[in-house]
Amino acid sequence: MLGVGLAACDRGGPKFHNTDVTGSGIAKDGFTLTDHTGATRTLADYRGKVVVVFFGFTHCPDVCPTTMVETAEAMKLLGARADKVQVLFVTVDPERDTPELLAKYVPAFDSRFVGLWGDPERIARVAKDFKVFYQKGQQSSTGSYSIDHTAGSYIFDEEGRLRLFTRYGVGAQALADDIGQLLAD
Repeated sequence: MLGVGLAACDRGGPKFHNTDVTGSGIAKDGFTLTDHTGATRTLADYRGKVVVVFFGFTHCPDVCPTTMVETAEAMKLLGARADKVQVLFVTVDPERDTPELLAKYVPAFDSRFVGLWGDPERIARVAKDFKVFYQKGQQSSTGSYSIDHTAGSYIFDEEGRLRLFTRYGVGAQALADDIGQLLAD
């Protein structure tokens, strides 16, 4: 029986580097958040593009800037096809990550990238729908803190369907390959 199941998995469909989560029910409600220019945005605003969604925060010392650099490198690898891709950075630290700060931070990686913000309750709802974990760490005597959070990204196809979950550190080439396959579908 196992052999039949394995044979059924190899039907010539896309061979992704990342985890195929098509039909998982994750992010079924999408989002309504404010972008770094002050405009209200939903996932439907980006229909017709492959959308990469990453949850992070601007004060992140490692995972967030590394992911953003890797994603920007993937966009370069895609060449002209990158114009059919939208990268969204959703803050999990709305207390510090104001739209003004997001407007400086997010496009610094690629001018096409968009930062998304919401009040703490809205961010909590969106993160829950995406099954994203985040938790504010203990505040230091200077008032600084870090946030533990899910380190992967979600990729939606041009029809707005969630297709992939990318793990942290997968590499720009693997990310570009997977996005390229979604653009070709």
